[in-house]
Amino acid sequence: SPSDVSQKPLSLINCVTFPLPSVTPDQPEQQLLKPNEWSYCDYFWTDKKDPQGTPSVGGFEVLLQKQLKGKQMQKEMAEFVRERIKIEDEYSKNLSKLSQSPLAAQEEGTLGEAWAQLKRSCHDEAEVHLKFSNKLQCEVEKPLLTFRDNFKKELKKYDHHIIDLRKQLASRYAGVEKARKALADRQKDLEVKTQQLDIKHMNKHEEDIKKARRKSTQAGDDLMHNVDLYNRAQSKWFEEMVTTSLELERLEVERVEMIRQNLRQYTTLRHETDMFNQSTVEPVDQLLQSVDPAKDRELWVQEHKTGELRPVDMDI
Repeated sequence: SPSDVSQKPLSLINCVTFPLPSVTPDQPEQQLLKPNEWSYCDYFWTDKKDPQGTPSVGGFEVLLQKQLKGKQMQKEMAEFVRERIKIEDEYSKNLSKLSQSPLAAQEEGTLGEAWAQLKRSCHDEAEVHLKFSNKLQCEVEKPLLTFRDNFKKELKKYDHHIIDLRKQLASRYAGVEKARKALADRQKDLEVKTQQLDIKHMNKHEEDIKKARRKSTQAGDDLMHNVDLYNRAQSKWFEEMVTTSLELERLEVERVEMIRQNLRQYTTLRHETDMFNQSTVEPVDQLLQSVDPAKDRELWVQEHKTGELRPVDMDI
């Protein structure tokens, strides 16, 4: 429940009761609910002021906007991953198409073998990037979108609940003000009737004074009742603010941790893709090391030679 401020001067801001800052050393300040944690439940009780200094946005609304911004950032991250998936798909498609190109298909010998393997490596690399794209969709993009949808439902639930409690508090405060005015009116009426009695000393006014006194007493009781209802409403709002603020903290931690894990999965998949890509070019490296122009020349000559006899001088 709210801190005991019954012995301190009070300040009312947007229907919420706050203690005034202590001006004497024997009045201790309120202690934080969760010291040294910078918890949401300790720093968003008053309303945020506009540039003119007028309270305009509730502290809970500030917290909620933070969560909504986080939700939007998560959506944009998912869009970014989706764009990366498109790039990988397109890259894979182009590599696969390139691997089927007839360019330099007639190269022969050990160099021809290395060239053919290089083209095959483009096809293998295309498969690697296609798998990377599919894994990005299943293991990164989809979890981001699924968590965001659940997060949105949670925020909407908390938003409506706190807003309703704040409205109830405002309604109870209006009841207090109405009862306070009624009491002031009854007290003034009693005072007027009492003064009239003092002046005129007429017995017929005694009953009027009794009625006025009863009405004043009833108005005082009504005020106490309305203050009690107000305090109950504020206590309920306070408790739900603490609970909901801590819940928003939990959701924020979950969101950040989930995104961190997804981004780590992204980097893991990238490392795997690099390794797989490396494996596709290793056979090319091996064949390139085996390229032998002399051997290629020997094989080509054996297959295409037209004769070993060389020309000689003509006799006369």
